[in-house]
Amino acid sequence: MGILISAVQQSFPPKSKFSVNDIPDLAGQVIIVTGANTGVGKETAKALLQHNAKVYIAARSEEKAKAAINDLKSETGKEAHLLLVDLADLPSIKRAAAEFTQKETQLHVLFNNGGVMIPPVDQLTAQKFDLQFGTNVLGHFYLTKLLLPTLLATATPEKPARVVNTSSLASLNVSTIDFNTVKDSPARKKLGTSNLYSQSKLGNVLFSNELSRRYADQGIVSVSLNPGNLKTDLQRHVPSVVRAIMNLTLYPAAYGALTQLWAGTTDEGKTLGGKVRFVRSFFVFVFAFDRANEISQYLIPWARVGKANPTALDPETGKALWTWLEEQVADI
Repeated sequence: MGILISAVQQSFPPKSKFSVNDIPDLAGQVIIVTGANTGVGKETAKALLQHNAKVYIAARSEEKAKAAINDLKSETGKEAHLLLVDLADLPSIKRAAAEFTQKETQLHVLFNNGGVMIPPVDQLTAQKFDLQFGTNVLGHFYLTKLLLPTLLATATPEKPARVVNTSSLASLNVSTIDFNTVKDSPARKKLGTSNLYSQSKLGNVLFSNELSRRYADQGIVSVSLNPGNLKTDLQRHVPSVVRAIMNLTLYPAAYGALTQLWAGTTDEGKTLGGKVRFVRSFFVFVFAFDRANEISQYLIPWARVGKANPTALDPETGKALWTWLEEQVADI
């Protein structure tokens, strides 16, 4: 019953109390948005540029990313930067992280926004993982892992670094991560592409919570969110007839950027990742983490705190996922 209530609350949100006009001046902040060549990611990048952030558009297609950069420049007068990365190819992620850290010494916010939804079930990543889990979860985990030293070096008592993980309402549809289905197998094909998508979105929330458990006391705010039911390119694999019906009830992509912008840019957003406190001890600021609230929060449309799938709150499941993720990238 609780999950049903949560699904209704997320599907029919009230008018947002937050707008892009509430974003503070972001001058001096360096921000990465994955999947920012289109949809919610592009709207997120647009708002960040309008408020003077230095924005890297992380995308796998150079042509599409450059087109988005040109669009954004014409709309905002500001130029985003290109970071080529294929989240479905682990060596590509390693190269992109190395390129970024050669250019930048700071990273204030990482928006793990990109993803893929219900592609044909036979599609896999370059390393033969399920395309959805490999892209949405493993790819973003590896990118975050490689950028963590920069995020940690950037965090200050006044401004913790932030990792904003885009999940979905679909994260409520499954109750476990079946590791027998994250690489090609009969079990994976039997689970089907829709359930594989839901599993990957639950993985986003689990990863976000575990990241918070491990790093909130070092100044990392990690939150996950459902951006809303939106009309974007993410539905490109949905059959056209079904997509036409869905579009009648979907919101424009700009709405989907609101919740992650709230989490990633506002003073209120700094408090969402597990109640990090800052304490002066021997004239040195240290991060003090409130263990009574030791998981990151799950956000729902538009810019509200909601309730995640109960599975995502289980520390043992989060630890198991983290261990599996670490094992997959150990030899890259």
